[in-house]
Amino acid sequence: MGHHPIHRGLLLGCLLLDNVGLGQAGDFDDAAMMHIEYPDWFKDSFLDLPEDIEEAREAGKEGLMILFTTQGCSYCAEFIRTSLSDPTLAARLQAQFDAVGLEIFSDAEMTAPDGTHERVKAFAKRAGAEFSPTVKFVGTDGDLLYRGVGYHDPQRFGLVLDYLNEGKPETQSFAEFVAARSKGTAASDASDRLVADALFSAPPYALDRSQSAADRPLLVIFETDGCRNCTRFHREVLAQPEVRALLERFEIVRLDAEDNETVLRKPDGEGATPADWWAATGFSERPALLFFDEQGREVLGTDALVLRQRMLNSLHYVLERAYDQDWTYQRFARARSLERINEAREAGQLPSPE
Repeated sequence: MGHHPIHRGLLLGCLLLDNVGLGQAGDFDDAAMMHIEYPDWFKDSFLDLPEDIEEAREAGKEGLMILFTTQGCSYCAEFIRTSLSDPTLAARLQAQFDAVGLEIFSDAEMTAPDGTHERVKAFAKRAGAEFSPTVKFVGTDGDLLYRGVGYHDPQRFGLVLDYLNEGKPETQSFAEFVAARSKGTAASDASDRLVADALFSAPPYALDRSQSAADRPLLVIFETDGCRNCTRFHREVLAQPEVRALLERFEIVRLDAEDNETVLRKPDGEGATPADWWAATGFSERPALLFFDEQGREVLGTDALVLRQRMLNSLHYVLERAYDQDWTYQRFARARSLERINEAREAGQLPSPE
């Protein structure tokens, strides 16, 4: 097997916007196609991850962080700009782990931590890199310590490093660690109340699709009082006309993740309270989105940041049943991004490739 060193820059032929990412964390246009450049302290890996892990062990570190990105990904660029460029977080990470970046659609041959020889894109799919960026931490024995899908702002990424340093990844989930850490802390802003929306179904909810298929796919949104990000999600994403037009083709149920009283039947027919269901998802952030098809099969889910374009892509992914073609969300989103680039070129908004 030949060596394929990782290049720090993944060059995209054209950038739709070049001023994105200059504001605060999470304040960016997720429709922009961004140039991805890893920090200079990332390893120039030859894609032999067991070798990389061994080198980390010899250096007295706890293992390896694997960062999955893809060309043009605005969420990836924002994660690098904010979390990985934060001096405190970067120093903490480098003290504990070595870091390797992987392009999730790469055809390069590699050796996975478990010794499997495969292409990078196959490893990315097996690693569950559904949304980019995805971060995966493995210990010096190659065992998984943490996997996080989607953009991690500095606060959340700091919690991940706390979890790896202070928690017990072998016996305690990240969600459990976050819940324990939040006990006794100051309450969230009480002005951020659960927001009503005419598109949301009213209780009692008919979620059970195990006996009879529904005529529309289902979106379940977990929120809670005091959630500033939930308020922002309503104001900046759900209020968008394009988003609302697509949401009308879904059944939408908003649940309070702290509701321990309401008993409902989930799409698979099992009974649970919203709080029990929330705990079972393994999510730690709100709002969280779960998409189900007409038969009650979960086809997409995330608790990471979802802005306008990612929401539109997610809705189209479900409505077009791209999962039936064995497409991951990220492959689907990439195809739509290329469509937007071609449309912009045809409209004269971008130059044609040479």
